[in-house]
Amino acid sequence: MKKDTSLNINETILLRAFNDMMKAKAMAELYDEKKQICKYVHSTSRGHEAIQLATAYHLQPHDWVSPYYRDESLLLGMGYTPHQLMLQLLAKADDPFSGGKSYYSHPSNLSELYPKMIHQSSATGMQAIPTTGIAQGIQYIEHFKLKDYPSPPVVICSMGDNSVTEGEVSEAFQFAGLHQLPILFLVQDNSWGISVTAKEARAQDAYEYISGFHGIKRMKVDGTDFIASYQTMDEAIRYVRNERKPILVCAKTVLIGHHTSGVRKEMYRPLEDLKAHEAEDPGKKLYHLLISKGISQNTLDTIEQEQRQKVRQDFEKAYSSADPEETQATSHLFAPTPIIEESGNKSPEGGQKIVMVDAGIHAIEELMKKHPETLLYGQDVGGLIGGVFREAVHLQNKFGEKRVFNTAIQEAYIVGSTIGMSAVGLKPIVEIQFADYIYPSLNQLISEISKSCYLSNGKFPISNIIRVPIGAYGGGGPYHSGSIESILANIKGIKIAYPSNAADFKGLFKAAYYDPNPVIFLEHKGLYWSKVPGTEEAKTLEPSEDYILPLGKAYSVLEASTFNLHQGRSVVIVTYGMGIYWAKQAAKQFPGQIEIIDIRTIIPLDEAYIYEVVKKHGKCLVLTEEQLQNSFAEALSARISKNCFQYLDAPVFTVGAKNTPGIPINIQLENEILPNAEKVATEIKELLLW
Repeated sequence: MKKDTSLNINETILLRAFNDMMKAKAMAELYDEKKQICKYVHSTSRGHEAIQLATAYHLQPHDWVSPYYRDESLLLGMGYTPHQLMLQLLAKADDPFSGGKSYYSHPSNLSELYPKMIHQSSATGMQAIPTTGIAQGIQYIEHFKLKDYPSPPVVICSMGDNSVTEGEVSEAFQFAGLHQLPILFLVQDNSWGISVTAKEARAQDAYEYISGFHGIKRMKVDGTDFIASYQTMDEAIRYVRNERKPILVCAKTVLIGHHTSGVRKEMYRPLEDLKAHEAEDPGKKLYHLLISKGISQNTLDTIEQEQRQKVRQDFEKAYSSADPEETQATSHLFAPTPIIEESGNKSPEGGQKIVMVDAGIHAIEELMKKHPETLLYGQDVGGLIGGVFREAVHLQNKFGEKRVFNTAIQEAYIVGSTIGMSAVGLKPIVEIQFADYIYPSLNQLISEISKSCYLSNGKFPISNIIRVPIGAYGGGGPYHSGSIESILANIKGIKIAYPSNAADFKGLFKAAYYDPNPVIFLEHKGLYWSKVPGTEEAKTLEPSEDYILPLGKAYSVLEASTFNLHQGRSVVIVTYGMGIYWAKQAAKQFPGQIEIIDIRTIIPLDEAYIYEVVKKHGKCLVLTEEQLQNSFAEALSARISKNCFQYLDAPVFTVGAKNTPGIPINIQLENEILPNAEKVATEIKELLLW
C-alpha cells in the first residue's frame, strides 16, 4: 500500500497552494478570453503549478532562481502578484522586470523581498550556464569568506524537458558535477516541445540522462502531485543547502494550456492527448485531496471564485497602466562607467620597457592583489603552462588554483558563466584560447550577455573581461589566425578593446576592469612579444599601477607636417592592432604626409576624434587585418563618408585581407592574403593622386 505522506504537510500550506493554483488557472483563462488585448506572445504554467509552487515555497530571499518562460506559478509562489506579472504581459512601463521590453515570465530581480533572479531569456536551455555560474560564484564567495549569508544559498535552474537536449546544458552539468556546485536543476517534463514529442526528440528523459554526469544526485517526482512535489523539493533543496552539492529533479508534468499564445494547443495536439493531460490537472488533484481531508467544497469553490475576481481586478489595473515612454527604448544599453578620464603615469621616468604580453600579466596581478573578488579562468591558463602564449604565466602559483584555474574545452561555459559570477559581485576575467574558437560562445554573448543590462532595465549589467588572442602571423593556419572584430562589433551591448602596445594594453585593461559592462579584449598574438619585424614599438615603458586609459579614446600615433596638411598633400590612416605597424612602415615612404589614428577600442568608438582629423586632411584610408568585405572597416568608412562628405577630396579608401574563408597555413599564401606595408603604400599613392 502506498504510504500517505500528506500528513507531513501543514493544511495551511495546502490551502496556500490551492489559492495559488486557482490564481494561475484564472490568469490563464483570462488571458485566453482577452487574447486580443494580450497580444504579446506568452506561455502559462497550466499543468506545471504543483512542482513550481512546491519549489517556490522552499526558497529564501537570498537564494537565486532562474525560471523559464512557463514558470509563472513559480513566480506566484515566490510572492509576486498577478498585477506585477500582468504588467510584463502587457509590456507596461511599470513592468518590474524589464520596463516593457521583454516577454511575459522573463523576470529579473535584485530586491531583498524575493529570491534573486538574473535576466532570463527565451533561448531554450541557455539559462543553464549563467545559473551554474551563480553557483560557481557562491562557492567562491563561501571559500574565501567574502560575504555572510543568513543560510547557505541555494541556486535553482528551472528548465523544460526539451531544453536538456541542448549542448550548452551539458556543459553546465559537466561543470556543476566536476566542481560540486550548490545548484538544483529542476527539469519539468510535459513530454512536448512545441509540436515535437518526447519520442521524436529524446533518447531518454533528464533523470536517465543525468546519470552519466558523475557527482550530480538525481530524483524523480510526479510534478502534478503537490504533496509529492513539496516533499521532494524539501529534500532536494535541503540537500543542496546543507551538502553544497548539485542535484537534478526530473518532475513529470502535463501541458494543459497552449505551448504559447502564438502556438495554440488545438493546432497540433490530438484530442486524446489533451484529455489525458487535463485528467492530471494539479489543481483538480489538490481539490480532491483537500475534500478528502475535510475541507468543504463550498470553501474551495469560494476560493476559486475569489481568485477569479481578484485576477480580473488586477488585469484591469494593469491594462490601464501607462505604456513606456519612447525615450525608454534606448535606456540601459550600458551601465554608466566611472572611468571617463585618463589618469596615472603612462611613462614613468626611469621605468622599464615591457612587451605587451607582460602588460597583461602585470595588470591582472595588480588587480588580483587589490581585489579578492577577481579570478581568472579558461583553457590552459593554469600553473602547468600559464596559457598557450604564456599570457597567464605564474599567476596560478601566486594566487592559487581557486582563483586561477583551467577549464575544459567549453567556450560557451567559459563566457556564459561570467553572467552568474558578475551577478553575485565577482569580477571574472576569462580567456578564449584563440579568436577562431569564440564561436561556440556566441549564443551566450548574444542571447544572454549583450541583452542582460538592457532587458533587466539596468539591474544586471555583466561585469567581465573576456581575453581573446587574435590575428595572424607566421603560418598559424586557418583555425588559429582569424580576425573576428566585425562579428563582435555586430553584437550590441558589449564593449571591444583592441590595444596595439603595452602601455595602452595595461591602461585599457584597468579601465575594462572598473567598467561595469562586458568587455572583450582583443590581443594580437603578433604583438605579444614584438617578435614580428616592425613591431618593436609595441614595447613601451610600463605605466604606473594607477594608470587608467578610458575606453573610447582614439589618438594619433603619427602626425603629418603642417605644410603638407595645408597643401592638401596628406592622408589620415584610421586603424588598430597590427594595422598600426603596417601604417607606420608605409608612412616612411611619405615623410610628413601621413597621420595615423589608433582607435584603440572598437566599441565605444571615438567617432568625434576620427571625424575631426579626417576633416583636416580630406583624404582617409581605413586599414584592417580582417577580410574586407562587409567588415567593421567598411562600415566605418561609410560613416566617415557620410559625416565628412563635404570635407573629403577623395573616396574613403579601405585596405584589408583578401576575402577568403580562412588564413592559409602556408606562409607565402598567408602573406598574399594579409595586408602589409607595401600594400598600404600602394593605396596611399593612389589616394594622394586625387
